[in-house]
Amino acid sequence: MKNKIVLVISILFGVMMINSGLNKFFMFMPMPAMSAEAGGLMFAFAASGWMFPLIALGEIVGGILIAVPKTRALGAIVLFPIVVGIFLFHAVLDPPTVGMSIVLLAINLFVIWDNKAKYMPMISK
Repeated sequence: MKNKIVLVISILFGVMMINSGLNKFFMFMPMPAMSAEAGGLMFAFAASGWMFPLIALGEIVGGILIAVPKTRALGAIVLFPIVVGIFLFHAVLDPPTVGMSIVLLAINLFVIWDNKAKYMPMISK
């Protein structure tokens, strides 16, 4: 039963990340209203010319990896810095919208915890 729950959560999380990444390229969903500070940072990311495509590529690749059971552990690690960035962005610059980012961070941490045995060879002697 736990495996099925992890599978469904991972697929939904992966689809959400893929959708978010594709939106940065094709702009098919409108940007929500945000505070002036948050809007300023988003404008700076867009003005850089490379930040949004880099984040979008990470979201797409990580979303695909986390949705596939065999590569789920790698996908969780690829998405972790992106999800932490999303959480910090909302927690610091747009606190009223922090709820969804907490859910994303919790899902990512749960998947990392569920796959902890796969990470052990990297840190054990």
